[in-house]
Amino acid sequence: MELEQARKLWQPEPGWLNTATYGLPPDPVWTAMQQVLADWRTGRVSFEVWDESVGRSRAAFARLVGVDAADVSIGAAVSQLAAPIAASLPPGATVVVPEVEFTSILFPWLVQEERGVRVRTVPLDGLVDAIDAGTDLVAFSLVQSADGTVAPYDEIVAAARAHDALVVVDATQACGWLPFAADRADAVLVGAYKWLMAPRGAAFAYLAPALRERMRADAAGWYAGRDPSASFYGLPLRLADDARRFDISPSWLCYAGAAPVLELLTELDPVAVRDHDVALANRFLAGLGRPPGDSAIVTVEVPDAQEKLARAGVRAAVRAGRVRASFHLYTTEADVDRAIEALTD
Repeated sequence: MELEQARKLWQPEPGWLNTATYGLPPDPVWTAMQQVLADWRTGRVSFEVWDESVGRSRAAFARLVGVDAADVSIGAAVSQLAAPIAASLPPGATVVVPEVEFTSILFPWLVQEERGVRVRTVPLDGLVDAIDAGTDLVAFSLVQSADGTVAPYDEIVAAARAHDALVVVDATQACGWLPFAADRADAVLVGAYKWLMAPRGAAFAYLAPALRERMRADAAGWYAGRDPSASFYGLPLRLADDARRFDISPSWLCYAGAAPVLELLTELDPVAVRDHDVALANRFLAGLGRPPGDSAIVTVEVPDAQEKLARAGVRAAVRAGRVRASFHLYTTEADVDRAIEALTD
């Protein structure tokens, strides 16, 4: 599908520049959600109908990031997906993380400190050099939530491989606009409600086979079974042989919305999506007299930004006087210009 054709599938109210907080659903998602809500309300279908969306979502996510669906686990949030990886670290292991990092990819390691796991934080621009022979795992966001900085993925992976360290990536703020090769890492964790524009409550993890061998499925339930439909009751333990053993029982309504948007994204040229989003971000920066960047998330400091944006009907994140604006498929040049006019008034 061509990008311009796909962009007609969204119905945003003008002024939404906050995909880094949550993405907006295209028409197929809205339609699917109305159907599943109606079915739930009336008891019209059995759960198997909703459950089909989980398999569709897993397969589409795998295609989107270039991995085998058998290596994808589904869940609800990045921290939950990271937990069994953190629990698999031996006492005395050292984890290196950027010092200003979103806590979903920081706290899972910190709670292991009572077992002797050591967490070392360093500036993001020093992360590559900080990976050494004493590093067992490096964890980072591919795109930083706070300011949109794109991490040097290839350099970090190369440094980690040189020292036999594991690589765990939170791609929540990247997947959906920034093309990358998930299988270069040992684990890639994605909350789907931002740039993938799914309902909150759907999340995915690429887990490399070698990493899975070190992990234990502490949250295993019926959905982690080799055959979930035959795993409702009783002994013996019969877990899936692939990444599904780390699945948690899915929130079906969320996945009913995730499947159509993930399938839509697989039909689009990922480079075209990136170019569209970054061009709008750079239009915004240019209008405020800032140099261009390489991210769909940008931050600028503007006095009285909250009030100025509110008066213009622009919705963006404002924290400590800094505007964080984010641009995606449904963003228009008119949205960008409205924000520029508001902030330069």
